[in-house]
Amino acid sequence: MSATRERHRPRLVAGIDEAGLGPLLGPLTLGYSVLRLPGGGLNVWEELAEIVAQEPTRDAEHVIVADSKRVYSRNPRGRRRLETTALGFLALRSIGPPTSGADLLRTAPREIRPRAAEITRHPWYTELPAELPVWTDPGRLELRAESLRRTLAKKEIVLVDAAVRVIPAGELNRSYIETNNKSATVWERVGGMLEYLWNTYGDKGVHVIVDRQGGRFRYGSLLARRFRGARVQVGLESPDHSEYRLEGDEGRTMRLTFAEKAEDRAFTVALASCLAKYARELSMSAFNRYFQALQPDLAPTAGYTTDGRRWVRDAADTLRKAGIDRDVLVRQR
Repeated sequence: MSATRERHRPRLVAGIDEAGLGPLLGPLTLGYSVLRLPGGGLNVWEELAEIVAQEPTRDAEHVIVADSKRVYSRNPRGRRRLETTALGFLALRSIGPPTSGADLLRTAPREIRPRAAEITRHPWYTELPAELPVWTDPGRLELRAESLRRTLAKKEIVLVDAAVRVIPAGELNRSYIETNNKSATVWERVGGMLEYLWNTYGDKGVHVIVDRQGGRFRYGSLLARRFRGARVQVGLESPDHSEYRLEGDEGRTMRLTFAEKAEDRAFTVALASCLAKYARELSMSAFNRYFQALQPDLAPTAGYTTDGRRWVRDAADTLRKAGIDRDVLVRQR
């Protein structure tokens, strides 16, 4: 195929990113997004510039898609900004946006979402909001979603898929026992998401960009073990980024890029980052509501290590009286 035809050939591009890898409390969350683009070499931020921006200060007129650490801040404006991004794009799915916190947890396909019994082990998830949005005016959000829809249609860009995978602390701890390694646990969940994308979109050919997993930059053996029926071709492997190509039967293909700071390089990864962060923040809001109902003077926490330890000390009597199992509360790693 000529270079000109290749540039105009529709293609699928996906991104995966996480939120909450380091905290002591609360879930790890993974987001993914899949776009169909009208051709190669397309800068999605530039194509959608009339409605999408990377700079948080432009949120009055734009939907902000960037690293979630830039999009979100712990104030009303930051919460509105993150929720507008997450729900605005999720509204573009064929089934529409999630209408409750429980719906958000169910955006992930059945094969990779947490089991209902796993969520039940963590009773604070009952405090997820009964209705979404919670931080943004519904009418304003609907207008933003419609603007996104029109702009994507004009540019022939389609949001094919997007979802979040919540991994509660109890599930993480159980996996840590099995793997004895934090990075191995995270890879198992990322690998499951990659497998879903391979099974769902590999027959069309898909390029998946993943934010680099810690300090690792060699993934060939991991991919070979995960995708035993596929041929794994190793391209460039460097601390900056690594490239692979998976080939299966009947023309199934998946190109994989693992890149440092991928959320700054790839629109789909930045969007995945925002989806993951939104799920993490809603989960921590539910966590704080649940425990403040048991102990009204308990100061809320974002779950990060120093304040998480403070929270565990402050909540010690309440946790003991409530019989909360430390295994589902505090991460082992």
